[in-house]
Amino acid sequence: MPAGRDRPPLEPAVTDSPMPSPTPPPATAPPPAGVARPGVVLLVVAAAVFLASLDLFIVNIAFPDIEASFDGSSVGTLSWVLNGYAIVFAALLVPTGRIADRVGRRAVFLAGLLVFVLASAACGAAWSVGALVAFRVVQAVGAALLMATSLALLLDAFPPAKRPAAIGAWAAVGGVAAALGPPLGGLLVEASWRWVFLVNLPVGIAALVVGLRVLRESRDESDRRWPDGVGTLLLLAGVAAISWALVEAPDHGWGSARTLGVLAAGIVALALVVWRSARVEGRRVPVIDLEMLRVRPFALASLAALLFTAAFAAMLLGLVLFLTGPWHESVLTAGLSVAPGPLMAATFAVPAGKLAQRHGAGPIATAGSAIFALGCAWWLWRADLEPNYAGAILPGMMITGVGVGLLLPSVSAAVATTLPPQRLATGSAILGAARQLGSVLGIAILVALYGHPAPDELLDAFRAGWTFMIVAAGLGAVAAAGIGRARHDVEPVGDTLPDGVATAES
Repeated sequence: MPAGRDRPPLEPAVTDSPMPSPTPPPATAPPPAGVARPGVVLLVVAAAVFLASLDLFIVNIAFPDIEASFDGSSVGTLSWVLNGYAIVFAALLVPTGRIADRVGRRAVFLAGLLVFVLASAACGAAWSVGALVAFRVVQAVGAALLMATSLALLLDAFPPAKRPAAIGAWAAVGGVAAALGPPLGGLLVEASWRWVFLVNLPVGIAALVVGLRVLRESRDESDRRWPDGVGTLLLLAGVAAISWALVEAPDHGWGSARTLGVLAAGIVALALVVWRSARVEGRRVPVIDLEMLRVRPFALASLAALLFTAAFAAMLLGLVLFLTGPWHESVLTAGLSVAPGPLMAATFAVPAGKLAQRHGAGPIATAGSAIFALGCAWWLWRADLEPNYAGAILPGMMITGVGVGLLLPSVSAAVATTLPPQRLATGSAILGAARQLGSVLGIAILVALYGHPAPDELLDAFRAGWTFMIVAAGLGAVAAAGIGRARHDVEPVGDTLPDGVATAES
């Protein structure tokens, strides 16, 4: 550690309650005269976050129509419409937050919203799968910029007493987007799959216009370092390579030199990310905060989120493919068929937060992931090629929805419980990145398991997918079980930099 940089140790939050109310970073400049009411700021931020979250759920339902629109495309190729977005989103969440601290959060948020809107228009006009994937990558850059700055802008607009409620509203937006995504996507695809992207324009433009008027600028001048660009590129390359190897393996062969070579390159790239993060020096912030991951409950919460989201993302795509494939349902019917799950998730999210306050985040997250696995087991047991929505699909959809509603708020609660207040923003970004990486891996593994089955192998392919979901969610439950056990026996580790940025320096 360089001389002259004495810093207090990173200690987990110690409170009398299992779930303390998150406390934001120190306030920046006082509000200028004439600034709009905090409620208007909440509407702007919520609208932008809603769009970025919606695009994680609404595109699944458009897969069959996009495939039909572009001759020669396959599920493996189209998976990059989802994974290209998720990979870039995950890799940029942490560094864009640090850039916003330096450049200005308002400027970065509005720039991200503008990029997101323009990229959405380009996605709606895409002339090929390659163009659509490229525009989705640009869209993910905008989503990362606005998502990484949204919470800081919200906290800056509200007085301390009202910030917990504002954080709750901000967190609930993702659940609303998940609930509305499938049915809204089904309705829009009835006109054209392009409307799945074009629907972002009116809401995004309105949020941009109002945001220019009501948002005020804030910065963090206490830490002058920039993010580690090399580490970010290595993370992008590593996750993309592993995802490509998994998706393309059915075509090239699992033992082919191409598959094994790309897979090995991806693993090496991720190993270099860890190595570089442990040794970054000077004015660079590591892409992975290894010292925060030494806080065991936080690390377990991030791992549980990654594993669970792998199962969740695979479930959303797998059900759409099953309903529109073997069962020959319309896209609208498929969207409405999936909707009960997200609705159950939204219903159980609020009581899950209260249960986490009373019993701790670990037990509730464990129950959520285990219940989700049971829902997938229902499909493995009951679903076959003969359509029977009420008996085969709906019960599993309801059960998995309960699991989602219990787990997602609980892992967020684990961040607030186990990290000191000044680390919450960074911790939330790492948790969000873990969820996006889980989504990438889940979709890639699902596509690899499906492969190109013959008609008499179709049901076996889907059963392999459901088995994967059970295993991933079950492992997520095992990881979540450690959150509660570790919460009260965490040893202080690492160093704390001002305003929540930490690094391990050599």
